Amino acid sequence: MIERSDPALRTGPQPVAPDPGAEPVRAPVPGAAGLAVREAVERPRRSARVIAVFPSAAYLRINGGCEPRVVALVGSDGMRPANSIVVPAGVRQQPFAGVREGDAGWIGDGHAEAGGLRVRVRRWWDPRPVLGPLPEARLRHGAMLLEAALDPRACGLAGHSGPAALASGCASGDLAQAVQAAERIVGLGPGLTPSGDDVIAGMLLSLRLLGEVTAGGARAVWLADWLGAAVTTDAETRTTSLSASLLHCAAAGQPSGEAGAVLRALAGHEALAPAVRRLVASSRYSGADLAWGLLAGSRAVLALNRPSSRLASA
Repeated sequence: MIERSDPALRTGPQPVAPDPGAEPVRAPVPGAAGLAVREAVERPRRSARVIAVFPSAAYLRINGGCEPRVVALVGSDGMRPANSIVVPAGVRQQPFAGVREGDAGWIGDGHAEAGGLRVRVRRWWDPRPVLGPLPEARLRHGAMLLEAALDPRACGLAGHSGPAALASGCASGDLAQAVQAAERIVGLGPGLTPSGDDVIAGMLLSLRLLGEVTAGGARAVWLADWLGAAVTTDAETRTTSLSASLLHCAAAGQPSGEAGAVLRALAGHEALAPAVRRLVASSRYSGADLAWGLLAGSRAVLALNRPSSRLASA
């Protein structure tokens, strides 16, 4: 007689032995994301791949979709680019210890996952700083202080004529010259964000964000619109994936937390010297290059506000 306890005769789902090599299911950690990545995070999930890992950040490139296609997972004490999701752990807690370059991941449905890390976005923050209204005299004073705080030798493109040509074209409102100069330096320089891209990003941020809050700044915003459209077209074919995404953010007026602090300082809302030090110290070249672009952009806003410039553009 066959006993009913015989496994072959049991009905219903059978227990499955655990796979000793399977990855454990981890509970997601809470995160706070910049509005720049809201569409990517809230849409149905898409596959992604880790393109770079550092103690303070891991960068995921989404397969397809809209810009920014690169999303940064950053520690609570690291840099905060506009396209980032901040996790509640600092460098000492090694939040990205289980993440490796080349790992598969995904982003969407309110989550981001890479390697052994899964993040659920609980809060959102707006990378655009509140700046205005901004009197021209205050911006002029801030630009003077920023120039005094910068070491021109620290820029990655020191001695190259491209940044100066870009600054000149923007200050004169010459879109053709500005675009031509930007085309010469986009993707130029070493690193995940080449120096030329950082200069352009700083220029775009100042033109848009300072132009929006300065009387007579409409010409600067117009220039940011067209210059931003020119440099972001097919940007991924001319520079790194991360830098292309950051150029898209800059064109939309979405700075990193460090660049946003310098813009606030230019507008007189906080001390400039500490903000500049934090930005420049954030990376070997990118911080200084961004600061140079912010300075050139602020000067362009002032130049375009001159009566002669406004009459010439009318």
